[in-house]
Amino acid sequence: MPTQVLNQYSAPHPEALDALHPRLDALEEKSGARALAVAVYDTETRATFQHHADRWFHAASTIKVAILLGVYASIHHGWLLPHSRLHVRNRFFSAVDGSPFRVMPDRDANADVHAATGKMMRISELALHMIATSSNLATNLLLDLVGLDTVQRSLDELGIDGIDIRRGVEDERAFEHGISNRVTANGLASLLRLIAEERAFTPELSREMLDILHAQEFRNGIPARLPRAVRVAHKTGEISTIAHDAGVVYPPDRKPYVLAILSEWSPEGSGRSATIAEVSHAVYELLTPSPEVPRG
Repeated sequence: MPTQVLNQYSAPHPEALDALHPRLDALEEKSGARALAVAVYDTETRATFQHHADRWFHAASTIKVAILLGVYASIHHGWLLPHSRLHVRNRFFSAVDGSPFRVMPDRDANADVHAATGKMMRISELALHMIATSSNLATNLLLDLVGLDTVQRSLDELGIDGIDIRRGVEDERAFEHGISNRVTANGLASLLRLIAEERAFTPELSREMLDILHAQEFRNGIPARLPRAVRVAHKTGEISTIAHDAGVVYPPDRKPYVLAILSEWSPEGSGRSATIAEVSHAVYELLTPSPEVPRG
């Protein structure tokens, strides 16, 4: 029987966690970010860390994790089946006045869903496209199907604060009227913790959501500076002044930790992904120090 590595890591000393605050403040100033928020929960040691973690940010595409939860809530209640098929269309209605709008293909990260317009796609396919390649068309199709109320009610029933979903994506008229989806680092970390600990509905459904999050194709944030052996199940989000990444990090030979990094920038700001990657690397070094070699 192979030897298992158990209790290799101990909880970081509170002073080590506290030392992250000035490091993040310095990084924020150096990078030119307008705001930087970080939330951590380590399932191995139960260590926690919050840096401006209750500050609200425009959600960008990180709201798609909440929509994924709403889809799986519908599957859990028997309202949907993963292999159910949905007609692909590109016509939606604004949250502010019901006026129609479309998801513009040249602004979407995924062309496959647009190519299927007029055809049928499985719920499971749309969920994968929504997360892995951040398809806005897949997102709005799924949100229209399950409804805003289902997503928000699912968050509320699981006791998740810090996520406020109010509309679909690319609803420009709603944006002009100040109606946007919002998240906090604590909110995203709380949601991802439930999924990571397989407490989102059932262990099986939690694992299915994690499989989708593991398929993420945009990897220049949290995973960028981590060792190759580290797996990350995550969702990025970036628009004109926003850059986020939130996920579950799986170092080898230990339980995972949850990490949410949210940032806001000036329109001309650069180095966003590099800053997120640097924060992620700092957290990784803190939570996974090299084990001491026994003497003698």
